[in-house]
Amino acid sequence: MTVIGTGYLGAVHAACMADIGHDVLGVDVDVEKIRALTEGRPPFFEPGLDEVLTRALASERLRFTTSLEEAARFGEVHFICVGTPQRADSGAADMRHVDSVVDGLAGHLEDPCLIVGKSTVPVGTTARLRARLATARDVELAWNPEFLREGFAVEDTLRPDRIVVGVTSARADRTLREVYAPMLAARIPYLSTDPATAELVKVSANSFLATKISFINAMAEICDAAGADVVTLADALGHDSRIGRRFLRAGLGFGGGCLPKDIRAFAARAEELGVGDALSFLGGVDDINLRQRRRTVDIARELAGGCLTGRRIAVLGATFKPNSDDVRDSPALAVAAAVHGEGAEVRVHDPEGIHNARLAHPELRYESEPAVACAGADVVLHLTEWDSYRELDPDKMARVVRSPRLLDARNNLDAGLWRSAGWTVRALGRSAPTLAAAAL
Repeated sequence: MTVIGTGYLGAVHAACMADIGHDVLGVDVDVEKIRALTEGRPPFFEPGLDEVLTRALASERLRFTTSLEEAARFGEVHFICVGTPQRADSGAADMRHVDSVVDGLAGHLEDPCLIVGKSTVPVGTTARLRARLATARDVELAWNPEFLREGFAVEDTLRPDRIVVGVTSARADRTLREVYAPMLAARIPYLSTDPATAELVKVSANSFLATKISFINAMAEICDAAGADVVTLADALGHDSRIGRRFLRAGLGFGGGCLPKDIRAFAARAEELGVGDALSFLGGVDDINLRQRRRTVDIARELAGGCLTGRRIAVLGATFKPNSDDVRDSPALAVAAAVHGEGAEVRVHDPEGIHNARLAHPELRYESEPAVACAGADVVLHLTEWDSYRELDPDKMARVVRSPRLLDARNNLDAGLWRSAGWTVRALGRSAPTLAAAAL
């Protein structure tokens, strides 16, 4: 098989498919990325990927190329794993990379094969792409959406919670069952459906998740106004089996390369289909998410005494989530940049994301240790919930800052522990002290 596009999705998929026994050719136009992967160096941070990549290369079942012509000759199955970013002129998905791959393959395909899309695309993409393959003989097209979580991508590829395929023939279904045979042997659910339904699964899942996150963040805003506690509220809601506790943690909101652009693309596609009203609520979900960033800056300003100009602000976390070096649409970096824009001196620490953060926001100052970032700080902002930040000693940190004032924008630190060390602690949706905090 070939895996075309060796970014986050493609590199993980290629390495894992080789690891379970397939002969895999990874393809990308980025020469430096191909060189790094060939040398066993993942071009991004993802726990466990370096070990899987090393094993796959050593087995000689995995290699890489920049040639689509070579890929067309090699593959019986071609996985499309290129990006579908948001268009610059609208919320719709930019399909140029997917279209380019299909067009590039079509001119070189000579043997029967199955092209399988994994990229997140607007519903109707499979049907549209068939026309671009009209000149290719005995070529089928299917869609097999990915459900990777950054930080858990290897686990999600090798042991997914479900496999969804959109096919139009029994032959395509049999081929994909062979591809995922080890997963099916492990009794992982396999759902075979039509391409349109398969295309909808990923964007529907992301939209539901985004809605759940924005709902609890909206409740956090209500809690701040009413003097209630959003963490206790979320616990109470989570005991309802119809709702569940997962992703009901109020905080700075979601970011990254998937959720924000996917909900905008989904809404844009609904408009194209003439059913825009059905997804009008996603605009509110997006607005709530962006408002959390503004609220975080507002609280940081309050903690700084009403003005950020000339204040030294320490920022713990730059990536959009922990266990990743991805800073695409990172709420943490957006807040850091906004605080800097109000005249603050900002020092940022992140365990893995400093290089990418510096490329995105070179105007900020970056430090390799949390204590150095916090030295002389007037306010400390906890913006990405890395485990290492929970392990910080509040007493030691209090001795390096200028003023022990903390905003936990992820509701992930032990507020009582930090308060007992003399810190003033704020968090989104927690304006009312809990009984435990009051007892301290």
